[in-house]
Amino acid sequence: MGIRILLADDHRVIREGLRSLIDNQPDMEVVAEAEDGREAVQLAIELTPDMVVMDIAMPKLNGVDATRQILKERPGIKILGLSMHTNKQFVSYMLKAGASGYMLKSCAFDELTKAIEVIMLNHIYLAPGVSDFLVKDYVDNLPEKDSVICPQLSPREREVLQLIAEGRTTKQIARDLHVSAKTVATHREHIMSKTNLSNVAELVRYAAQTGLTSFDFSLSFS
Repeated sequence: MGIRILLADDHRVIREGLRSLIDNQPDMEVVAEAEDGREAVQLAIELTPDMVVMDIAMPKLNGVDATRQILKERPGIKILGLSMHTNKQFVSYMLKAGASGYMLKSCAFDELTKAIEVIMLNHIYLAPGVSDFLVKDYVDNLPEKDSVICPQLSPREREVLQLIAEGRTTKQIARDLHVSAKTVATHREHIMSKTNLSNVAELVRYAAQTGLTSFDFSLSFS
């Protein structure tokens, strides 16, 4: 049996275009169309399709609330949000309501079947134009300490710790950093104090666990 899909959009031309694309797929079929949010909820509950392609801005009931109502009654249905808006609020509202994906109308015809297939495999699908700004927004709003490996250490201390984890001796580290061996030893003491570690083996393990080094040198001490 193919993937059964309900189209919910108040623009007839959009529905016709989406239906035409879906009808050309051997494993997908449109079981019904809705032109407003309330009709979408009613048809979804009645027909229990595998997926609803849901416009966000619809009369009588918006797509966000329609999504929430559908999933309350039929939690197994997948919802793919469809909108002309890239505003992060629209995306977040839809995903928080339970949608499994978000597409832009500008790219719907090229990406729709791919999005449906991805979502039916229990993955989240975000159109490239959406995922790009979501990731950027997420990174921009990260607390500064969360964007740095081992934030309790200074940049120089992180350098020293990485070199220790890579097996460099105190003299080699001093030469690489153009400082004295005594300075390196002082950095190591500060690192141990800040991380509450007591020996080089523990420092190596800590560096591997926190991702400061890509090699698990701690295996040598296990």
